[in-house]
Amino acid sequence: MNAQLQPTGSAYFIAKETEKPVSHTLSVLVDNEPGVLARVIGLFSGRGYNIESLTVSETEHEKHLSRITVVTSGLPHVLDQIKAQLERIVPVHRVVDLTVVAAERGHEKPLERELALVKVAGAGDHRVEALRLADAFRATVIDANTEHFIFEITGRTSKIEQFIAIMKPLGLVEVCRTGVAALNRGPEGM
Repeated sequence: MNAQLQPTGSAYFIAKETEKPVSHTLSVLVDNEPGVLARVIGLFSGRGYNIESLTVSETEHEKHLSRITVVTSGLPHVLDQIKAQLERIVPVHRVVDLTVVAAERGHEKPLERELALVKVAGAGDHRVEALRLADAFRATVIDANTEHFIFEITGRTSKIEQFIAIMKPLGLVEVCRTGVAALNRGPEGM
């Protein structure tokens, strides 16, 4: 058997040659209790599914509910399998594929934003250029001294990645990113 098509324990190897993985944003409403995140993430790792981005926070304090936003990619049948398996986990109340809902409503994607803290060290022209570019990207200086800046930037993932790429030759030192937070347009909730 071809080494590229050997079973790996993951559902990805079952793909037809013409199918390409697509990225989807899933929103999972869960009880805010110890171990729930580990169970949800364990489902992904145990089956060989990749997580591209993950954010979690309590969103309904009175009901003790948290929202997990997961960006993952896979073939349509793999994504359906992920959603079905997530729905079977006991503390999970609801699983919504925000990408599918956005498409049904005529939008390309759900509204997605990310926050990043970007540390850039430099002097002279590099320092001036980093400040100029940060202004163009609407990044905010949240810490500065004579040796470095720390910028805060929010926006689409592509904007964050572009900003990081531009800062590399100017003295990029460190990056911390939150992961994607996402909602669908319209008056309806999850």
